[in-house]
Amino acid sequence: MGTVRLTTAQALIKFLNQQYIHVDGEESPFVEGIFNVFGHGNVVGIGQALEQDAGHLKVIQGKNEQGMAHAAIAYSREMLRRKIYAVTTSAGPGSANLIAAAGTALANNIPVLLLPADTFATRQPDPVLQQLEHEHSTAITTNDAFLAVSRYWDRVTRPEQLMSSLIRAFEVMTDPGKAGPATICISQDVEGEAFDFDEHFFEKRVHYLDRKAPVERELQGAAERIRASKKPIIIVGGGARYSGARDILMKLAEKHNIPLVETQAGKSTVESNFPKNLGGVGILGTMAANKAARQADLVIGVGTRYTDFTTSSKTAFDFERTKFLNINVSRLQTYKLDGFQVVADAKVALENLEALLVGYETEYGEMLGGWKAEWLSERTRLSTVTFSRENFKPEIKDQFSQQVLNEYSDALKTELAQSTAMIAINDTVDPDSVVVGSAGSLPGDLQRLWYSSVENTYHLEYGFSCMGYEIAGTLGAKLAHPDREVYAMVGDGSFLMLHSELITAIQYNHKINVLLFDNSGFGCINNLQMENGSGTYCCEFRTHDNQIMNIDYAKVAEGYGAKTYRANTVDELKAALEDAKKQSASTLIEMKVLPKTMTDGYDSWWNVGVAEVSERKSIQRAYEARQEKLKMAKQY
Repeated sequence: MGTVRLTTAQALIKFLNQQYIHVDGEESPFVEGIFNVFGHGNVVGIGQALEQDAGHLKVIQGKNEQGMAHAAIAYSREMLRRKIYAVTTSAGPGSANLIAAAGTALANNIPVLLLPADTFATRQPDPVLQQLEHEHSTAITTNDAFLAVSRYWDRVTRPEQLMSSLIRAFEVMTDPGKAGPATICISQDVEGEAFDFDEHFFEKRVHYLDRKAPVERELQGAAERIRASKKPIIIVGGGARYSGARDILMKLAEKHNIPLVETQAGKSTVESNFPKNLGGVGILGTMAANKAARQADLVIGVGTRYTDFTTSSKTAFDFERTKFLNINVSRLQTYKLDGFQVVADAKVALENLEALLVGYETEYGEMLGGWKAEWLSERTRLSTVTFSRENFKPEIKDQFSQQVLNEYSDALKTELAQSTAMIAINDTVDPDSVVVGSAGSLPGDLQRLWYSSVENTYHLEYGFSCMGYEIAGTLGAKLAHPDREVYAMVGDGSFLMLHSELITAIQYNHKINVLLFDNSGFGCINNLQMENGSGTYCCEFRTHDNQIMNIDYAKVAEGYGAKTYRANTVDELKAALEDAKKQSASTLIEMKVLPKTMTDGYDSWWNVGVAEVSERKSIQRAYEARQEKLKMAKQY
């Protein structure tokens, strides 16, 4: 058996170059590249190895550890989890900055390889720069925080440990049922330490993504429940998208008159213009989808985790009569809501079910078409909502006084409604463009209003709803789709949280488009506090003398080198979008939008903790209303 003498870091890079994935007869490299922010913990280890021989890996210099990891996550998601970028950081704060991104990957079941540097294995220079100290254990480092947000975690303190650690990490990342972040913390001195590695370790290794078929018991049980139902619905989750189940979903929906409703992760698996697609379901759902959910006697969850936003905090369904059938590669997820479990690949399971449903048809009749037409009429209405000083009745939040709304209009110099701007954007961008979002009030408008006429063009990170994901995620989407326009839908709050990878996009000439909705505050949470009886407290952006802040975000992006626009009317917005298409550089369109002009309602409810004791009558009423809602909620 031959050996090759390499440092741990050199062995790592050599191994990454030899990992392949095999899906449906096609084989391709699994690791596309590696993002880096170099520091003393990794620059002379992994940095040296990459400089010496990166192989086919594309090496991208990030600007913020969380940001570049979010870009890596978005890339993997756009590649349907069949390709990844690795991420390397220094020790201490560099690795700590990855924690939010690791949580994002875990919540969304996205594979990404995180390589945070660690303290010295020898402990000779302890405590080193950026090392934490605990009285009860020297072995604890910043990287122990990754244990809660990693699907697989390991610490490498000897070169030879790298081999088993990497093999385990790739087993996890290439398993659809367990996919998520793999974190391998490598002691910084060990990165440069040499070892005689077995040559076989660096041979081409193929990871097979085999589609798990349902067993006969699962198929018969699923078919029996569907045939017994009169008004089933299919919830299309992210697992359906990763499985590529579009065609069979459409076939079953069309043949049996079954409505499709979508989660944020599942949206655009099937195009919005498909007649049986009623749109998003749950808290951010359309009235059409939520009507179907309320009447359903069987919910067929395909690749969904049933988060509170999908189930309206477990109040979206009539639990007295509604049953659940869950198809998922994760056994854990199939047990949700006490459903019948089919542990299988979504596409394969649905294709196998098709033959068992011959002759079956639901009792919806023409209802689905009527519900969809009704919703499209409401969407058209929302596209023309305007602000009038003389007679403005806020579409959503009647607690928000005319006086304060006038104050915002004067401060931001705008009369543009957020929902109107959203639909104008949707109508103007190219249909095959990819839209990316994550947090704030924009996800609601996106799930309700965004019309995806091309499959897999909608990218909403709502498993973790991590503020700051939007722009970094758009860079990742652009890496996956270099020939398409990609758009970040971001509020001013999220922009302020994290936008550093806009610079990375400009640096590497990966054109992205940032659509910045500025309502001078954390508008989504301001809505939430006011809905539940509180005042507007610490969620608006106001100066020390209580003036609304008007920040020139376009000037900020212009300073980075982006082509920028300011658009406070629909006509200005459409003109900016058309001109942005012609640019080769990244762009930013700043829109000043009025608060409280986002969509809301449509038979949905979100359970949040409300103060049980308060002197304020409005909070008392909110608490009582919550208790009433909980009476119709399922508890498990």
